[in-house]
Amino acid sequence: MKVSDILRIKGGTLFTVSPDELLINALKLMDDRDIGSLVVMEQGELVGMLTVRELTKVLVKTGGSISSTVVRTAMDDSPLTCTTETDMDEVRRMMLERHARYMPVMNKKVLMGVISFHDVARAVVDSQNFENKMLKAYIHDWPEGQEPADAPKL
Repeated sequence: MKVSDILRIKGGTLFTVSPDELLINALKLMDDRDIGSLVVMEQGELVGMLTVRELTKVLVKTGGSISSTVVRTAMDDSPLTCTTETDMDEVRRMMLERHARYMPVMNKKVLMGVISFHDVARAVVDSQNFENKMLKAYIHDWPEGQEPADAPKL
């Protein structure tokens, strides 16, 4: 399974923010849209990622006073990225290694979408459910009285 499979199911809605936007406005957008991340774009290019993790760090550092803080001061300026062709096993490995919950999907310099750890987990579960269904159907249709040639004799 590839990242393109997740994006096809998830849809293409993207939420971005400028690095010079006030952090409070970004936080409001995240709240309004019930999302955990925003891609930070400047002049059409990815320059960072703003997630709940970065927001929490800034809130703690400033004692909750972020009225004049801009996104640039809080964002992760070197976010983990993947392509639409990245295999899901590789995405899981990358996300686990970096403790990343969100990953922008890029096609060269073009933002194609964002996948979350939740999206990855859902894809894995759906894939396993499909495989289990196929295996159960195969077993159900097994001719009675026959065993596979390599089945151990008990």
